Amino acid sequence: MLTIQNFTAIHPEAKIGDNVHIDPFTTIHKNVEIGDDTWIGSNVTIMEGARIGKNCKIFPGAVISAITQDLKFKGEESYVVIGDNTTIREYVTINRGTAEFGITTIGNNCNILAYSHVAHDCSIGNNTVLSNNTTLAGHVIIGENVVISGLTAINQFSIIGDYAFIAGGSQIRKDIPPYIKAGRNPLCYLGINNVGLRRNGFSENLIKNLQSIYKIIFQNKMNVTQAIDILENKFEKINEKQKIIEFIKKSERGILKGYN
Repeated sequence: MLTIQNFTAIHPEAKIGDNVHIDPFTTIHKNVEIGDDTWIGSNVTIMEGARIGKNCKIFPGAVISAITQDLKFKGEESYVVIGDNTTIREYVTINRGTAEFGITTIGNNCNILAYSHVAHDCSIGNNTVLSNNTTLAGHVIIGENVVISGLTAINQFSIIGDYAFIAGGSQIRKDIPPYIKAGRNPLCYLGINNVGLRRNGFSENLIKNLQSIYKIIFQNKMNVTQAIDILENKFEKINEKQKIIEFIKKSERGILKGYN
């Protein structure tokens, strides 16, 4: 059963799944697909190129798949893809991609909280939380199981690794490696994301190993190249260590600094 309240405007070419509920005063444009069991609140605007998964919740005032604010955009076909079981809270704006990547993606089981903005060509991994008023510029990549606290601003092309935690009010201009906490102004390393890691089933032994790895990177008064050399040649081989090393080596912007 599809439930559509009065005063909605739904383009006849929109594809809407089973058991979708759409509240009054919502507008859904053409070239939109909405998965089964999704709820869409009042005064939501879903524009061309939106692909919304199953069992999502989209709260009043959200605007999904508006064209990018990038001045290079020339009207090319592009998309916003939102995974299953994701919640989009009040007045969130998510812009579709540009010719460079063509797509803005948000994973499964995410929570994008009120007044947040996700710009063109961003990628957000599964189980990630963007707290109120988080602002992403274009081409930002956020991994899985990340928590970003409110009023955080993220520069374009920044990358945030899996299981990271970002403190409220942060300004992110450098890449954030996985498994850590970051905060203060200017942004710096604040330690391992102990709480998040335990909640996600990391063992105490693995957490201690991660602490040792980041102590070498941030607390031993050596440069990143020297730290990586030690990790590669003298530290126990674990998958998480390799993930950290690969992240740092691939970082074009450089990673955040150690303790201020």
